[in-house]
Parts: sequence; structure tokens; C-alpha cells
Amino acid sequence: MIIRALEATDLKFVHHLNNEYSIMSYWFEEPYQSLSELQSLYQKHILDESERRFIIEEDSKRIGVVELVEINFIHRTCEIQIIVDPQYNGKGYAKSAFKMAIDYAFLVLNLNKIYLFVDTTNDKAVHIYSSQNFEIEGTLKEHFYTRGQYSDCYVMGLLKRNWLH
Repeated sequence: MIIRALEATDLKFVHHLNNEYSIMSYWFEEPYQSLSELQSLYQKHILDESERRFIIEEDSKRIGVVELVEINFIHRTCEIQIIVDPQYNGKGYAKSAFKMAIDYAFLVLNLNKIYLFVDTTNDKAVHIYSSQNFEIEGTLKEHFYTRGQYSDCYVMGLLKRNWLH
């Protein structure tokens, strides 16, 4: 399995993921984005230094997306996000791709901290993040609106000194 830079040819796959209500609710994002909107965003952000977007791939099959966003080179922080196509859940892809993106953030970008937001009820994701030494730093009450209700989320963080490499 590899992660590689997102290309314009991957946008139909990303569009498929972005239109899965169950996936986007865990990302606290609105689903049902049009392909033309996604293509426009891709063009707008292609040279944006504050984000890195990767396709998770095995044997030329697209498995998911892992992203480093809100990269701040002054404070050396970023947010990490991951989506795995539901048909590939439970096969270890999320954990492996997550680790690869973390390694990239610390080794290539020389960041000091990676953080994320996760629904407090998403035990599977919290387990994956904790297994990579992310710690719960706090709880944001009713911070996101998804599935018709407000949801609490954890802010989890990983400092470079606590990184499992």
C-alpha cells in the first residue's frame, strides 16, 4: 500500500467518497458536493502550501484519501483527516495510511504537532488515533452539526516527541 499525491484524475473517486453521507458525517462536512465544484476547488488549491492531499492506493486501486490541512509553518502544526472507502474498511488501510501521512508531516514537512477532530462516539477512529499515540486534549461541546443534531468532538493531538516512528 502507498500514499501518493492527489491528481486531477483522482477527482471522480474523491467525488464518490464526498457523496457518501455516512463518510462525510464523520468528517463534519456537508455531503453531496458536485464534481464541477470539486474540480474548481482542486484548481484553486493546487499550489496551496497549507495542504497536502494524498490518495491511498494498493495495486492501482484507490482505497481512500488522507489529508494534511491547515498546515502552519510558523507554529509547525497541521490537521490530519482520513477517509477510507467503506468497501475497504477493516483491512488495516486506515491505520497504515494514517501512519504514512504522520511520517510525512514530521519527516518531510518538519512539523511539531498534528491534530484532529473526532466525534466522541466514533470509538473505532479514536482507537486508531490512540494507537498512533494521539492524545485527547479536550472535548468541544456541540461543536459540529451532523445527522440532524449537534455533536461533541474530541480534539486529539500528537507531538513529534511522542511520535511512533
